[in-house]
Amino acid sequence: MRGDTDRDVLVFKGIRYGADTATRRFRPATPPESWDGVADATRYGHASPQKGAEPDQSEDCLFLNVWTPGLKDGAKRPVMVYVHGGAHANGSGSSPLYDGSALCRRGDVVVVTVNHRLNVFGYNGLSQVLGGPFADSGSVGNLDLVLALQWVRDNIAEFGGDPGCVTLFGQSGGGAKIVTLMAMPAARGLFHRVITMSGQHVTAMGPRHAELRMRRYLDRLGLTPERAGELAALPAARLVDALATPDPLEKGEIIFWSVMDHAALPRHPFAPDAPREAAHIPMIIGNTHDEARAFTASDPRNFQLSWDTVAAKLAPELVLDLNADYVVRRYREIYPQMSPVDVFFAAATAGRSWPGHLVQAQERAKIGAPAWMYQLDFGSPQDRRLKAFHGFDIPLAFDNCGKPGALTGTGPDARAVAAAMSETFVAFARTGDPNNGAIPAWAPYTLDRRPTMIFDVPPHMQDDPRREERLLFSVAPFVKQGT
Repeated sequence: MRGDTDRDVLVFKGIRYGADTATRRFRPATPPESWDGVADATRYGHASPQKGAEPDQSEDCLFLNVWTPGLKDGAKRPVMVYVHGGAHANGSGSSPLYDGSALCRRGDVVVVTVNHRLNVFGYNGLSQVLGGPFADSGSVGNLDLVLALQWVRDNIAEFGGDPGCVTLFGQSGGGAKIVTLMAMPAARGLFHRVITMSGQHVTAMGPRHAELRMRRYLDRLGLTPERAGELAALPAARLVDALATPDPLEKGEIIFWSVMDHAALPRHPFAPDAPREAAHIPMIIGNTHDEARAFTASDPRNFQLSWDTVAAKLAPELVLDLNADYVVRRYREIYPQMSPVDVFFAAATAGRSWPGHLVQAQERAKIGAPAWMYQLDFGSPQDRRLKAFHGFDIPLAFDNCGKPGALTGTGPDARAVAAAMSETFVAFARTGDPNNGAIPAWAPYTLDRRPTMIFDVPPHMQDDPRREERLLFSVAPFVKQGT
């Protein structure tokens, strides 16, 4: 295949790791056929069909991209495979924020990003409705990732990488897919370290709820359950349009993601405990201090709240089932200096996604599995209303502050945080231990201390940050929204 260069980095885009999925819709993909001649690898491949503005969508979407400092040189560089976010529904591995050139230069590593099937094409309840050839339909998006990892195992040495030193890292839905792979038998042995960035999944979708959603989706398309097999032949655009179906269990549009089906995914990722079959895999678990601002800061009314209105506005944002009036009252006791607006954004984060990260770290600690926890406190200098919002750690971890959409700016503070985060991720990919000269000593997570790396200027360690908030929300069980 013919790639391209980015100064001293060799770049191969749109490498096919699986055959066109259109003829195997809702079924596990197959490896690609070989080819004669030279394949072009200078342009990104198609993205999965999805709602939104992601360009170049097609069911022929099983492509990956490689950035490397060298080819066939026996260097056995660490391999960092990034799984994109988008709640299992949107996105691709082609974002400028995921460009691997800076990581290659910083750490002499090989970086891989990957596209795979999303939303109903990758995750659905057909297994519960029809079974048979669709028995794995709740996991085919994740099985695409397994196929990509098998490609890495078999081919990455040609690109200067070490197939025995593969780190999976991903943000939001990408991190969620990774923790799901940790519980999937088909993925065992294909990766050796894990970094999740706001990937707070503890539970997958239950099979009965997957079936309920699938039946509602079929109804939107005018199909009875007995005719569900016709989905395999409908135009892809119709399936995408039907994603506007209201979810029968949650607010918003219908949710399709990993299904705990007792087969491809035999258990939930972190319930009732951390998967012991992945206990030997070192893990970094990260979150941002102001996660919920990514979802709530666009509403100007949230910056005009009073003590009389904040609880009513907060209640629908909470995933944990606590009384919003009680939560506001406790925040006022814990943080008397906070305004109603401050309380809203802080509690929306602590009651929505942060507990999932804590559960992962706690369950790993209980079985003695190595885990390190971080929190990004450094916030956006370009949009101070967003602060350290959900997704803000992506350009910092990739050292891509100057890329479109980063919102980090390229000032000295942003550069310093990016240097610390990217150096740390590279060190972890190389050794399985995040400690390096760019940060203070980082201790693994334990239940007695709860040590956490705070990425800020400067980076520093803190035991049990936001302790009172953690205790406030710990009285309710965390079940991932959409489960």
